[in-house]
Amino acid sequence: MPTQEKVETIEDLKMRLRGVKTVLLTEYRGLSVTQLSELRKQLRSVSAEYKVVKNRLARLALSSDLSAVGTHLKGPTGMILSREDAVAVAKTLHTFAKTNTALVIKAGYVEGQMLAPDGLKALADLPSKEALRSAIVGALQGPLAQLIGLLTAPQRDLVYVLEQRGKMAPPAAADAAPAAPTEAVPAEAAAPSA
Repeated sequence: MPTQEKVETIEDLKMRLRGVKTVLLTEYRGLSVTQLSELRKQLRSVSAEYKVVKNRLARLALSSDLSAVGTHLKGPTGMILSREDAVAVAKTLHTFAKTNTALVIKAGYVEGQMLAPDGLKALADLPSKEALRSAIVGALQGPLAQLIGLLTAPQRDLVYVLEQRGKMAPPAAADAAPAAPTEAVPAEAAAPSA
């Protein structure tokens, strides 16, 4: 007969699992409370949560979509749940696992697929969505800038040619009227009388 506390725990876990894109399973044996708190803090920064679960209760809470996760629920298990970017969660987890070797990554469910630890490592090595978006924008901007340069080149070249022709042509005023001889003004006439 399940106790009320276990029923509430299962319902809480069902609610947390509803709509998740990513469920990663870890074995936390050997980590201190301080290290687990640091892992939780790092995961919160990427919109994920770390939950230590009892395997039997977790199996009961899993929906049919997540049933493949149940086969990996053995030993002390911590679940990482996220509705956001799976790459950021995997990066954060692998960064933490590098400095805290006691943390063992068991498996992961990412957007409908079960991944082994190697698959999660490959996921962590991918660039983030923002980096991919900026790369795409950069790839699109380069050819567009070249196209604009090619479209404006004929006009720019025409202006350059006209400027050069204008510099090489003799002044128009000098050609139109010949220079009139200047008369010499006597020095006495130029000086004012006192």
